[in-house]
Amino acid sequence: MIDIQLLDTPLRAQDCLDQVTSDEAGGTTLFVGTVRNNTKGRAVVRLEFEAYRPMAISEMRKIAEHAAEKWSAKHVSIHHRIGTLEIGDIAVLIAVSTPHRAASFEACQFAIDTLKETVPIWKKEIFEDGEVWVAAHP
Repeated sequence: MIDIQLLDTPLRAQDCLDQVTSDEAGGTTLFVGTVRNNTKGRAVVRLEFEAYRPMAISEMRKIAEHAAEKWSAKHVSIHHRIGTLEIGDIAVLIAVSTPHRAASFEACQFAIDTLKETVPIWKKEIFEDGEVWVAAHP
């Protein structure tokens, strides 16, 4: 089962975990990406995420399908937030369940790394002394 969500409301780790829980899975990995308070020594006030929704969802689904095939993942859940996020807010969640733990870790790592490279999501970093649009996943 694949669960893909691009939301403008707060993300909940339990929602992702609920989607991947399986009696067939011996390993479940959850990645939680949060908004930190600095970037390269500059104090971050908040972030604003935007996405090209149809393509972002399509690319996230491709990532999940590849992870399911390559690592025999029973379930893959990818949730990403858009809109304004404050320090500590969750920006991205990825949960993967597989028959064995090593595959679960590998599939989750693949999913976040590939998401950062291919999914059309952009962020504006708002600092105490200015702001800048950057690729959310350079």
